[in-house]
Amino acid sequence: MGLQSGGIYIGASADLSQRLDDHLAGNACRTTRLDRPLAVLRVEIFSLFAEARTREAQLKRWSRRKKEALIRGDVETLRSLSQSRDADKDSRHCANC
Repeated sequence: MGLQSGGIYIGASADLSQRLDDHLAGNACRTTRLDRPLAVLRVEIFSLFAEARTREAQLKRWSRRKKEALIRGDVETLRSLSQSRDADKDSRHCANC
């Protein structure tokens, strides 16, 4: 969700409609109680809640630029940001490369 401050809130729920109502009412979590949600930016559906939690954890580790590219559906930027991070990892772990 897009927040009033300009931040991006990422979460997972087994009942999206109820969770959204809770966020809008300020009853879901401290983050959205203090920084009101403005809009749902993206929804991903999973068969298993455990998969949703894994994806939530993954997205929370992403940079803001990468999250914004995902929201826009900008596959090229996502690839570019992923490659540059992979290249950084390679250079840190391989002194002779």
